[in-house]
Amino acid sequence: MRDLRIAAAQFEPRDRDKEYNLGRISDLAVRAVAQEAELVCFHECCVSGYTFLETLTRDEVAALSEPVPEGPSTDALIALAGELGVALGAGLVEREGDELRNTYVVVTGDGMVAKHSKLHPFIHPCLSPGKGFTVFDLFGCRFGILICYDCNLVENVRLTAMEGAEIILAPHVTGCLPSPMPGRGKVDPEVWHTRHRDPVRCRQEFTGPKGRGWLMRWLPARAYENGVYLVYTNPIGVDHDTIKPGGALILDPFGEVLVESVALEDDVVVGLCTPDKREVASGQAYIRSRRPELYGRLVEPNPHRTEGHAEVYWKQLRKP
Repeated sequence: MRDLRIAAAQFEPRDRDKEYNLGRISDLAVRAVAQEAELVCFHECCVSGYTFLETLTRDEVAALSEPVPEGPSTDALIALAGELGVALGAGLVEREGDELRNTYVVVTGDGMVAKHSKLHPFIHPCLSPGKGFTVFDLFGCRFGILICYDCNLVENVRLTAMEGAEIILAPHVTGCLPSPMPGRGKVDPEVWHTRHRDPVRCRQEFTGPKGRGWLMRWLPARAYENGVYLVYTNPIGVDHDTIKPGGALILDPFGEVLVESVALEDDVVVGLCTPDKREVASGQAYIRSRRPELYGRLVEPNPHRTEGHAEVYWKQLRKP
């Protein structure tokens, strides 16, 4: 690993409006490059929009999908990366043969570097799960990609780190959803729409248990327990029938916040990731201290896993 300046962005996407969303990606990438970022990361399905996918038929989802890397959105990202001299990470719906996937692609001006399909794509039953973990080399660093719920399962982050990932890209669409956890729930759209008149109220909703307060219970642990940098991206504002809290940030290998956006608008933050923290991070020792002979049950078949289990989970989560 070497010193690397990475940008984490947040923006309010428009459902189905790829042209607009790619425009916001371009504008924010320009801002990141002005801060000397070499890699600029955006959120899950930022090109197409995300949560509204649950309302579509399979044919409608398919109509939004594209081949990767041959599709027009990936082409546009490659062209932008070449123009700015930067690497970009962005999410979209991929079509490969008869399969549709929630995919995240990383590109430079020379073409696609890597892509990852979400391992737990519960937003719509037509989306096929990814088939494995994704690690790749770029700029003298070893990266991994895990999309949103992929990060909730500790095994996914650990195995990505064991594949050598030093920096994990974690594009999300999350926060401000119904939950049995005390204090959680959806944010009233009025809070977002009146944020300029009453920013305190909006910021309290976003930083409390509905948003940042919930996130910080578990996401820093993923970075700390594996000794990796973690680049978290998330939309802000209206996302279908929810309000998302943004909060783009980078966590260091100690689980500490390196940089974080507190803006109530589209924004990008840039952090310097350095190898020295990884060299002394406890997570590296934890990986070396494992005793795999004790972990047989981790790879036993899951008797509770059934077809459509993720969709059932999502429906339960979305209950008012």
